[in-house]
Amino acid sequence: MAKPIFVLNGPNLNLLGQREPEVYGHTTLADIEAQVRAKATQAGLTVDFRQSNHEGDLVDWLQEARKTASGVILNAGAYTHTSVAIHDALKSVEIPVIEVHISNPYRREPFRHTSYVSPVVTGTICGVGAQGYALAVEALVALTAPKKA
Repeated sequence: MAKPIFVLNGPNLNLLGQREPEVYGHTTLADIEAQVRAKATQAGLTVDFRQSNHEGDLVDWLQEARKTASGVILNAGAYTHTSVAIHDALKSVEIPVIEVHISNPYRREPFRHTSYVSPVVTGTICGVGAQGYALAVEALVALTAPKKA
């Protein structure tokens, strides 16, 4: 059986659907999890879906993913703009990592324009709402598919 896709969500994402719906919409994290699982199942993959408000949890999970995941979808939330620890953990991950943001950070406050995550991931999807997670699954499917001779 193939290794699962890790979907790692950072601080305050547990409040999706309640917190700033004008920015993040009304979709909950549980809704996103269901969408991701359905998309992954269509591709014959499994998902390990997690959320934490604690930076160290995300670092631990990224380190775990190095050996037990086929790829990672990461929405580091506000840690995107502050965490050297997550940046360093990502540098050790040798599987594809897709960074996801529900909103477009570059259309928001200037402090959100800096990402410690983007320089060390495979790709970034932002500004397309919760749909970004499903697009990330599609990207990982393509990136992890066996290469044809």
